Amino acid sequence: MIHSHEPLAARVLRVVRRTLLTIVGVQLALAVGMSVVDSYRRRGKKPKPFPTTPPRTVEIGGGTLTTYTYGSDLYPDMLAAIEGAQRQVFFETYIWKGDATGERFKKALADAAARGVDVYCIYDGFANLVVSPVFKHFPRSMKVLRYPVYAAGLRFFDLRRYGRDHRKILVVDGEVGFVGGFNIGDPYEKEWRDTHVRVTGPGVWDLQRAFADFWNLNRRRRLGHSARPLLLETASSWESRIRFQRNVPRLWMFPIRSMYLEAINRASRNIWLTTAYFLPDPDFVDALKDAARRGVDVRLLVPLKSNHIVADWISRGYFSHLLEAGVRIFRYRDAMVHAKTATVDGTWTTVGTANIDRLSLSGNYEINVEAIDTGFARTMEEIFTVDESNCLELTIGEWEARDLHRKFTEFVLAPLRPLL
Repeated sequence: MIHSHEPLAARVLRVVRRTLLTIVGVQLALAVGMSVVDSYRRRGKKPKPFPTTPPRTVEIGGGTLTTYTYGSDLYPDMLAAIEGAQRQVFFETYIWKGDATGERFKKALADAAARGVDVYCIYDGFANLVVSPVFKHFPRSMKVLRYPVYAAGLRFFDLRRYGRDHRKILVVDGEVGFVGGFNIGDPYEKEWRDTHVRVTGPGVWDLQRAFADFWNLNRRRRLGHSARPLLLETASSWESRIRFQRNVPRLWMFPIRSMYLEAINRASRNIWLTTAYFLPDPDFVDALKDAARRGVDVRLLVPLKSNHIVADWISRGYFSHLLEAGVRIFRYRDAMVHAKTATVDGTWTTVGTANIDRLSLSGNYEINVEAIDTGFARTMEEIFTVDESNCLELTIGEWEARDLHRKFTEFVLAPLRPLL
């Protein structure tokens, strides 16, 4: 008989390590397999028509907010603003596809630069890896910053440098701004349900400053020491009812999560929340549950099937606790809902780029407009009601009766939550 001289502790450690690697391997294999199968099933399928709300403008303080729920309404107004620019254009996007819509924006920006307008563009390198390199060649008259796929350099363990630039911003001449969930591309124009806002008045200055701060934080490393900083004048006045909350990983600033939690914890009447991906931390879940238990009308609107099937399955792990607490869950059908909005008590509203997931709330560069205004809240409630008409409400009975294999899949994928 051969006796092992390996210490017991070492053997136990080896077994534990192999077990953990096996579990992680199964999780990743399942996630990859689900994504591949879902991608195959989606080939050639087109979303069905869905209800939208026409653009609506609300006066707030010294300016306005205009809502957009359909890309075919939004894109022409964005392009018109660029085409009418006289001094300066700030354009920032997460995804910028090299399709017909992407080319329209590229041409409008290039034409503005050619007539002497200062055009600054930022796009995320990772989000556009599949976009043709030819499309990403821009005229020298445009100042373009590509946020890198890997931004940490030799600082491998500096978590502040791993966030993606998930923001979508357009500011023209310091007079009009656009912000929200819409990326740039053909699918987002007619196939996705998203929300954007157009801003005028004093609030535009904060949106402009958000762009300039990101540019200045990254300009030297990406564009060389010759790249000039963006210097802006100080705002002449404050807009007390419109604020822009920005997540800045490099500075370890994540106010959007705090903004949401404060509004949820103060709610006394209703919380109507729409998000593309719902993967919150336990404190966020508890805040929604506590609100529902104290009688607040809490409604969560998410896609029935999003463009990320793994995120969908992981998200479902929260449904039991929410439904038991009295939260109503609505699942948007026939199209991808990509909006990131919430309205509370007919007074507080937010529209922006941040999803309710860990990457958006504590990882990526994000920006949300926060408005304290009954008129704007009323508009957002009307938009939510229209969206709700295209949803299937999930009941607790239906959820508890789901198949065993669905419960097993949710259980296996649950440990991946901190990664999304």
